[in-house]
Amino acid sequence: MSQDNQTLIQRREKAESLEELGVNLYSNSFTPAHAIEELLPKGDSLKPQETEPGENSYSIAGRIMAMRKFGKAAFCHITDKTGRIQIYLKKDKLGDETFTAFKKWDIGDIVGINGTLFKTKVDELSVAAADITMISKSLRPLPEKWHGLTDVETRYRQRYVDLIVTPESRETFKKRVEIIKLIREYLDGRDFMEVETPMMQPVPGGATAKPFMTHHNALDMDLYLRIAPELYLKRLLVGGFERVFEINRNFRNEGLSTRHNPEFTMLEFYQAYATYEDMMDLTEEMISSICQKIHGTMQISYQGTEVNLSPPWQRLTMDEALIQMAGVDEAILLDNKKVIALAKEKGIQLDEQAGAGKAKTELFELLVEEKLIDPTFITSYPTEVSPLARGNEDDPTVTDRFELFITGRELANAFSELNDPRDQLQRFEQQIADRGDDEEIHPELDSDYIRALEYGMPSAAGEGIGIDRLVMLLTDAPSIRDVILFPHLKPETVSK
Repeated sequence: MSQDNQTLIQRREKAESLEELGVNLYSNSFTPAHAIEELLPKGDSLKPQETEPGENSYSIAGRIMAMRKFGKAAFCHITDKTGRIQIYLKKDKLGDETFTAFKKWDIGDIVGINGTLFKTKVDELSVAAADITMISKSLRPLPEKWHGLTDVETRYRQRYVDLIVTPESRETFKKRVEIIKLIREYLDGRDFMEVETPMMQPVPGGATAKPFMTHHNALDMDLYLRIAPELYLKRLLVGGFERVFEINRNFRNEGLSTRHNPEFTMLEFYQAYATYEDMMDLTEEMISSICQKIHGTMQISYQGTEVNLSPPWQRLTMDEALIQMAGVDEAILLDNKKVIALAKEKGIQLDEQAGAGKAKTELFELLVEEKLIDPTFITSYPTEVSPLARGNEDDPTVTDRFELFITGRELANAFSELNDPRDQLQRFEQQIADRGDDEEIHPELDSDYIRALEYGMPSAAGEGIGIDRLVMLLTDAPSIRDVILFPHLKPETVSK
């Protein structure tokens, strides 16, 4: 029998013996009146072996994280969401029955305590328990104190245990909540309205990605989990909502990596009568200000690399980036055949119908992306790879679009929106015609979206920012799984 199974059996036997002693293992009658953080400042004025004047009574609850048991006394530490504190238990104060039962309790049990504050002789603030209540019996042991939950996959699979024993993990997710709150406050302060759009869509659009499909029985129709909310948010621009945003869940049936999870969180926002350049200004200000509020500085470290988020951020066209950072000859970039030839020379696999715009984008991803450590806006994306972006009026081969890169990763994608329904229809049709076997391009175009544009959409700009990647950056997390509470994993292998 394995040690783990033996421990489980022992814990279950101990639980049965406690019930025989009359202990309710899952009580619902204890309501704490205080949080641990409320008690901690009260110890500042106490001296060792001194009890708080007035002997005020406090009621707290938390999980036992450490225990030391003696003959007629015991110490334990409990934690709640606000902090950690020591509890002192004496047999003559609790009574024989309660103290005898307590000596069978375990690390991991959730308990409620009423008691008074004092300082021990080693100057540790503690609660002298007048009584103690079992709230929830832990039938499984927590990871060993000094090693914690060291297996990364177990941390992701059993996030509930990770959160119990890993303070750094709890802090990461608290920061995630704070970051999203600051995003909302920033956009709300600029008159953006938060909205909700469908997560199940008849035609997946707004991005190039393979969708998840389901079937609605009552409507007898296939539906797709959204790969992006873009086309619905732009319908709202048509309807007269001039500044909208959504913090949304997107679903893409793609591989798993340190940067990709099939279910992820995006911020998308759209502003009428704005351009992609306005989006650059807004993005720069929003992210740098959030960093300042989270860290108190715009100079941060990500996985050992120093990153400076102080504005202004670098802005380069894709051609400029290839020339300056990859040493590509400008003459090659001006010759479509030479661009395609260079891509193939670098080992890039291109579909037969792919043009110079696709080849140039692939070259950029291969040769430049990972070098963009400090924030950099890359602009002038080829029209070929930007089916929803407005074409540049001076150069029809590129669009008024940018992507933001930090630490070699794309963090945001934005462009001045295409609002000419004739041009949009032509681009959709061309994209479908060139689809080939590409499952990331849906074979049906969104005709209702074209109809919406025909009613007239104001000039506008829009942007998507990967919330998970932003949180990774601002919490120094190496993997997207470190910032998603319950990331997707392969099925657990259960040994027989």
